[in-house]
Amino acid sequence: MDEPAPTCEGPAVVVFEPSLTAYDFGPGHPMSPLRVDLTMRLAAELDVVSAVGSMGDVGSVGSRLRTVPAPIATDEQVATVHEERLIEAVRRQGRRPGSDADAAERLGLGTDDNPVFAGMHEAAAHVVGASLEAFGRVWRGEALHAANVTGGLHHAMPERASGFCVYNDVAVGIRWLLDQGAQRVAYVDLDVHHGDGVERVFRDDPRVLTISLHESGRYLFPGTGASDDVGGPGAEGYAVNVPLPPGTGDGGWLRAFHAVVPPLLREFGPEVLVTQHGCDTHAADPLADLELSVDGQRAAYLALHDLAHEVAGGRWVATGGGGYAVASVVPRAWTHLLAIVAGAPLDPATATPESWREHVRRVTGATSPARLGDLDPSRPPTWRPWERFNPDTALDRAVHATRLAVFPYHGLDPLP
Repeated sequence: MDEPAPTCEGPAVVVFEPSLTAYDFGPGHPMSPLRVDLTMRLAAELDVVSAVGSMGDVGSVGSRLRTVPAPIATDEQVATVHEERLIEAVRRQGRRPGSDADAAERLGLGTDDNPVFAGMHEAAAHVVGASLEAFGRVWRGEALHAANVTGGLHHAMPERASGFCVYNDVAVGIRWLLDQGAQRVAYVDLDVHHGDGVERVFRDDPRVLTISLHESGRYLFPGTGASDDVGGPGAEGYAVNVPLPPGTGDGGWLRAFHAVVPPLLREFGPEVLVTQHGCDTHAADPLADLELSVDGQRAAYLALHDLAHEVAGGRWVATGGGGYAVASVVPRAWTHLLAIVAGAPLDPATATPESWREHVRRVTGATSPARLGDLDPSRPPTWRPWERFNPDTALDRAVHATRLAVFPYHGLDPLP
């Protein structure tokens, strides 16, 4: 029997426990779990979240965002999206890393992107369970907003691991919402890489609108997500892709976001808004070529918060994603995200605590930024509204192509 539609009353929560950092591909891999630990430490020291476990005496009872524990997803829950042979292979590789290597590699395991590690199934299922907890709390009305910064593993496919992603926690969460009776779920992916796995799972389902803003696949993994990729038969217009040129900065990125995301969300009217916040769009990220600042990323988080309240009754599930400037970018970006989820945004001029910077120096040897933002506080990011299409710019041509490809399916005028 379907659960009743949520009443959408309750506090905001973050789903986290330190054991989630066991999702660890090993030394030297770009997706270090240290980025999650540093995020939660910074957020706790700024009283955005309540402290948990090994983080010690940081945070306080006055923290804005309550931290709740994460269950481990069952095999049956993971199997709502993933094939049994993948689950079995992940479990087998986690017990005997490197066994049957050829068969594992055909499923995306044991590659440079997805090295196998002991306990891999349990670690990946824990991330899925954390996202399911966030989805469940929002759908049942126990929380208005919920976040899982360890989630957002958007590349995993039903039949294989891909791009640092073993299981697709976001797709499992959206599938769960549909199974509870949700009829309209919107997913907005802000990672620098195309959200190909989530799109693949739902590309034939008009109940799910997926929107991905990313660096063009002509230049970056996974090589997909063109403007004319609009969804499968019967669901045309429900997969939306905005492939941006390398070098796009705050102004261009926010121009693209506002030209596509708000009008589609307003027309679609989702019951729940799900967002993925890979912060590898930042200029300092070592794996991609966009040029955003933390301030620009924060501007998008604020816009999505407001859109959740405008179009989805406030029901918002936010996840992490990519981000490989482990100490300098990810903790600041996601602390802003958590503060916005809590309903108490932080000023980018806020100083990062000296105790946190000292911890970063001790564990990484690096010097971390002294403020939560990158820009001069008197000059926040700005963008030009989509009032006139400029065919001489690659960014405008990409956005225009997306609007032409998708907007008519929703009864929207694609022209400025």
